[in-house]
Amino acid sequence: MAYTSAHETVLKAEAVDALSVQPGATYIDTTFGRGGHSQAILDRLGSGGKLLVMDRDPEAIAVARELSLHHTQLRVRHGTFSELSEIARAEGVIGRVAGILFDLGVSSPQLDDAERGFSFSRDGPLDMRMDPTKMPSAAEWINSASEKEIARVLFEYGEERHSRRMARRILEARKEAPITTTGRLTTILKAANPAWEREKHPATRAFQGIRIFINSELDQLRAGLEQALSCLAVGGRLVVISFHSLEDRMVKKFIAKQTKGDNFPRDLPVRQEMLNPTMKTIGRLIKPGVGEISSNPRARSAVMRVAEKIA
Repeated sequence: MAYTSAHETVLKAEAVDALSVQPGATYIDTTFGRGGHSQAILDRLGSGGKLLVMDRDPEAIAVARELSLHHTQLRVRHGTFSELSEIARAEGVIGRVAGILFDLGVSSPQLDDAERGFSFSRDGPLDMRMDPTKMPSAAEWINSASEKEIARVLFEYGEERHSRRMARRILEARKEAPITTTGRLTTILKAANPAWEREKHPATRAFQGIRIFINSELDQLRAGLEQALSCLAVGGRLVVISFHSLEDRMVKKFIAKQTKGDNFPRDLPVRQEMLNPTMKTIGRLIKPGVGEISSNPRARSAVMRVAEKIA
């Protein structure tokens, strides 16, 4: 298996610059994908450094393990964000990491492979699991969940305003036959969406909501951010690339909470440094430039936030 891919890494140079990679230090890429960010980190790391890469997708891990044959600094672990501190502890780097990168969402290889069931534009099995060994698949869930539960997921995780209408249509359709393919679900969702948005497929939000729910992405992110803090050394950088407003909102709130420190009443005479903040924000929100979006339209929704551990 070749470790090169048609996958275009979003904000690659910007992310590696934000990590401030130093030769000999230790870094963690929590979302290896197809190795774009990891390779760029390795190029700056030097022989004395260490890069620990993680991914929950077995296909990504297979690519990472092949890359590790060419780089002695590379360590590979199959795992989720919620296992970050456990993996870091097992690798002997807890509290010693100089930078941690989260590149959220779904990768191009996952979207482009119809068999993975992530895309409404490619007909295939309705799966959507980032780790196919875990249960349930999107098909199993959508054929067993209640109408109320489906509507909740589409609204809460997909921010789909027609969630109730779509849920009702899904239940009507599955009475005729189980919904087992992305193509059939897409057809149902398109028919149920009365107000198509310009330049956005009518099934986009619903597919997004189902995927986030099936993979517990927000719960995983919440756990990963909290654990990243314990993994980082003082002066270590946290870099997060988000593609969805719910993800970015969570990252923004996490960083704000850590930079604020203890939650004392506003009227108490307490100076900022007495609130025990644990992080400081580095720079402003970063988005892809026009050139990157032109060559890779999937980058258009990406935003990157950076923070540094100070205590």
